[in-house]
Amino acid sequence: MKFSISDPIAQFRVDDKIALVTGASSGLGARFARVLHAAGATVVISARRKDRLDALAADLPGAVVIVCDLADSVQRENLIAQTILKFGRIDILVNNAGLGYSYGVERETLEEFREVMEINTTAVWHLAKLTGVHMVQQGSGSVINVASMLGLVGSTPVKQANYCASKGAVISLTRELALQWARKGVRVNALCPGWFLTEMTAGMETDEGSQRFIAQNSPIPRLGEEHELDGALLFLASSASSFMTGQELVIDGGWTAR
Repeated sequence: MKFSISDPIAQFRVDDKIALVTGASSGLGARFARVLHAAGATVVISARRKDRLDALAADLPGAVVIVCDLADSVQRENLIAQTILKFGRIDILVNNAGLGYSYGVERETLEEFREVMEINTTAVWHLAKLTGVHMVQQGSGSVINVASMLGLVGSTPVKQANYCASKGAVISLTRELALQWARKGVRVNALCPGWFLTEMTAGMETDEGSQRFIAQNSPIPRLGEEHELDGALLFLASSASSFMTGQELVIDGGWTAR
């Protein structure tokens, strides 16, 4: 698809696209749903907390709420099946949901590690696979796996081996899926945020030690703000990135450039 140089912003639109966003009940996921909706997409928003999803949907005309616990493979299958049943296709998948535990590996339990891997990695693989089948059939689609800069570098002194392992796996998975689907019209890329204020990082914005940690270690010495991922999201979701696949787009204030 070609776009006129007189309107270069048009290629960032996602008009009439069907976009599924997981982990949309709060934080970055809710923001991603709002941004895609504002850019023209019909959004399907999913998470465990129905009350929050309903509140978000009230602000997004046409949005569809599907409650899903991503730890449950049957619910993951139902999420994709319901979306396809209603719309017949999925054009954009934003694999955003995630969790992690922040303490030393000595304290981590096998159950906790498995839980994080199930949500952050296995569910990403499963939803991409289920969605990819339909995208391959339609010959188009964009999968955006929300990984993290901590899939590229270690997190210590914030100790979270479970999270780092899961996000590193997502980045590697992204590359492989991209290669398998590149000639079938489906692009797969990873969005890798740095330190942003979310439910997982709540308190960092007011804690003196956390603020000092960020200021001393981040070239741009602050937390990222939600809107600073808007452009990256639309770039990956839209035709603006039509020649890009298998890549990680890192938005981290320069953290990994050190």
